[in-house]
Amino acid sequence: MLPEVERFKLTLREHAQRKGYAVALWGDNLRLDYATLYSEVVYRQQRLRDEQIKVVALALDNGVEAMLWDLAALFEGLSCVILPGFFSPAQRLHCLEQSQAQRVIAEPGLAAELQAAGYRYSGEFWHKDYAGPSRLPAGTAKLTFTSGTTGTPKGVCLSADSLLRVARELEQASRPVNARHHLALLPLAVLLENLGCYAALYAGAMLSLPGPKTLGIQGASGADPARLLACLTERRAQSLILVPQLLVMLVTAVEQKVFYPHALRFAAVGGARVSDDLLQRAQRVGVPVFEGYGLSECASVVCLNRPQANRAGSVGQPLPHVQVRLAADGEVMIKGSTLLGYLGEPPPASDWWPSGDLGEFDADGFLYLRGRKKHQFVTSFGRNVNPEWVEAELTQGGSIAQAFVYGEALPHNHALLWPTRADCSDQALELAVSKANEALPDYARVHHWTRLAQPFTAANGMLTANGRPRREAIVERYRGLFTESVLSEEYPS
Repeated sequence: MLPEVERFKLTLREHAQRKGYAVALWGDNLRLDYATLYSEVVYRQQRLRDEQIKVVALALDNGVEAMLWDLAALFEGLSCVILPGFFSPAQRLHCLEQSQAQRVIAEPGLAAELQAAGYRYSGEFWHKDYAGPSRLPAGTAKLTFTSGTTGTPKGVCLSADSLLRVARELEQASRPVNARHHLALLPLAVLLENLGCYAALYAGAMLSLPGPKTLGIQGASGADPARLLACLTERRAQSLILVPQLLVMLVTAVEQKVFYPHALRFAAVGGARVSDDLLQRAQRVGVPVFEGYGLSECASVVCLNRPQANRAGSVGQPLPHVQVRLAADGEVMIKGSTLLGYLGEPPPASDWWPSGDLGEFDADGFLYLRGRKKHQFVTSFGRNVNPEWVEAELTQGGSIAQAFVYGEALPHNHALLWPTRADCSDQALELAVSKANEALPDYARVHHWTRLAQPFTAANGMLTANGRPRREAIVERYRGLFTESVLSEEYPS
């Protein structure tokens, strides 16, 4: 057993012995104490060992069962794939085929999907045999698929030692506030939340794992504020991990005096850029927000503001397990806890991972991000989207000649559209958008669109000489439209 895995399992065993009756997991209708948690994980380890497999996939909503199976796979030394519920069926199929998952533990509603993928159900597992060598690098404990900059997301292969070192650093970062109850708002398929749960268990805290219906969260970008706030009020969690859009919801609720954050001691926010205005609003109403930065390829968290080292506008100082430097062009380069490799690809050629983000440090070592090197954007729910992918779906139907999609730090993507014919009606454009959305997972869909008054051309500065969109110029010209769509959602008339 790897050192970090052995340390984590020993910690849970000590919790079971010393505070066995303390609540460890709180699901929708079930609570387990630490003694029961440990015994249940050991039992599931044996169940997985009996199957004599190497790769298991979990397609479960947040809950007690999802956490128990996740821990069992970790301690048994299997490669575990957690399938995001917000992925499309085609994306989930891609993940299963690429990982060669021999067993799947899934929600009942996925039965038809798994049968169509060639799996058969027996006992607690969905079974499928795969021939040929594994495509996973040796030592892969967690295979996390990026949220899909294209229709076929990449698999990031991570070791258990890398994952658990980050989890320990998260626990230590929040230790000064003594948060004894963490509530998982994000799906366990989101690596940041998965490690946040490990951190809570490391600390011997209570871990709340309400399901999506209890939380009122649907897919990657839908939420019922009333239900979510009711759950937070009832459970009185002391720590949370948020994406910016959930932070907006929380801060707005506090401002409107429909939620009181008195119990909250540590709210980590990451996954996408957070505006200075939102951070200031959070501070004014007493929401203890600590912005961080990370990426799946580096086992999630790289930098984090902490209770005794918090600087607004920055993403914090690097955590002790990593080194961070800037390349000559300002790109953030990271060493430590990096991936073993992408699924099916050779291992990284260098110990230093190029993040694709541009940044700068202040004199005290706080990192400030200054934008992305690539066109890919990150929504305010922390989902990565390649706009060319969505634009291709929009323009292939015949009604739309030009499409530009933007969603950086927005709750929903906004498209600028130029029709193929002048007499094309708005209804026809709406139909074209709807058809394109059917082929896309929810986080990549277009929720707002604007009909352009003129096409993008080289003459008006919106296209390059070879016909590619000048993205920065387009964003600058139409920024008001994108801002307007956000305001219309936050403050509906």
